[in-house]
Amino acid sequence: MSHLQKKLTLYGLTMIAVGSCIGSGIFVTPAQIAGAVPNASLVLAVWAIGGVIALSGALTFTELGGMFPGSGGVYIYLKEAYGEMVGFLYGWVILLVINTGALAGLCVAFAEYMKIFAPGMSEGTKTGIAALTMLALTGINILGVNVSQGLSNLFTGLKLLAIGGIIAAGFIFYDPNRVQIDFSLTENIPAHLPTAMLTGLIGVLFSVGGWHHASYMAGEAIDAPRTVPKAMFLGVLIVITMYLLVNLAYLRLLPLETIAGSPRVAGDAIATLAPWGGQAVAVAIALSIFGTISIYTMSAPRIYFAMAKDGIFFRQLAYVHPRWRTPVVAMLVQVVWALVVLLYFRGLFDQIITFVTFLDIAFMGLAGAAVFVLRRKQKNTARPVRAWGYPIVPLVFVLISAAFALNTLLERPGQALPGLGLLLIGVVVFWVLKKR
Repeated sequence: MSHLQKKLTLYGLTMIAVGSCIGSGIFVTPAQIAGAVPNASLVLAVWAIGGVIALSGALTFTELGGMFPGSGGVYIYLKEAYGEMVGFLYGWVILLVINTGALAGLCVAFAEYMKIFAPGMSEGTKTGIAALTMLALTGINILGVNVSQGLSNLFTGLKLLAIGGIIAAGFIFYDPNRVQIDFSLTENIPAHLPTAMLTGLIGVLFSVGGWHHASYMAGEAIDAPRTVPKAMFLGVLIVITMYLLVNLAYLRLLPLETIAGSPRVAGDAIATLAPWGGQAVAVAIALSIFGTISIYTMSAPRIYFAMAKDGIFFRQLAYVHPRWRTPVVAMLVQVVWALVVLLYFRGLFDQIITFVTFLDIAFMGLAGAAVFVLRRKQKNTARPVRAWGYPIVPLVFVLISAAFALNTLLERPGQALPGLGLLLIGVVVFWVLKKR
């Protein structure tokens, strides 16, 4: 059998971590967050809490990434800590819910921003553009990891420049006579504040989610035990800083009530400074989303590849193309199901991100708890990097993740329950495959 090539550098992996986070979320979800917590201080607090969750997760996963520097990432951590079934179920929901749902949402967001060139675009045309984008980028990434790394570096650099421009505009051109920011905690405080904050986290966690994608590529990284943990930590640190600054820029350019009603907040913010500003930002955002779709089509199929190699998933998914050295069957299966998700939800972006984030964070919390389990089960396994702040930091990550998942199940059952249904089907599929 062919083997994956080890060519990914620390810079390349960090750009994958950053690029997997900074996609459509920061440009689309601020409206939902401002609607959940209509107070400027609380908006920034929700983003900060999301950053704490991601940073505590990255600090926790540094230990796991160093222990298991092979392809598969979170799947490997779960399998080693809890057994094959839990590892299988994570790969199952990654395929049927998390990654394919994120792909569908990203492609819808990309197609939505393409309306800047065709304002009269129909919903059918928008869905067609989303599907073609997904198929095209899957085809490109099948050609090899060097192509993928090049796309990742290019589009991540472009999106960071675009966000940097928004931040600069917010701080340079702030006009207190036009926009007054009220940071007091006396106005517009939700009646059930903890519930509102956890609901606001749906958009935040969708926006910061993806930093762990660097761990999926560990089998193709140079000096993986040290490179992968560093890439996850650096990626999260960059993303947290950028997100807090860009949200502060939004608040300095637009009133909070305008942000709450704006599905294209970045474009609307820059449009207040120049008539063409909204269009220019829309193009930059479209490029940003395009780059994130490329990363997603590349990274997650490595989970299915690792599971198939372990003999607990369909063995065809372990096939590596002899020339391109990529898991081509796994990538094709993923794109087919992502198309199913895209068509099923018909472009309902808010519902897609709730559907995705519920199980994503639930399994991330379970993977974080694996640090505690493995310190007992595998005391003698080499740990090139240990989780910083153990046990407090990993515990914070696990508890906040659990609270978020429970709140989403109670407050948004329409999007959470379908994911749980697919999870139960996965249990049945696992035992059928196991018997065979």
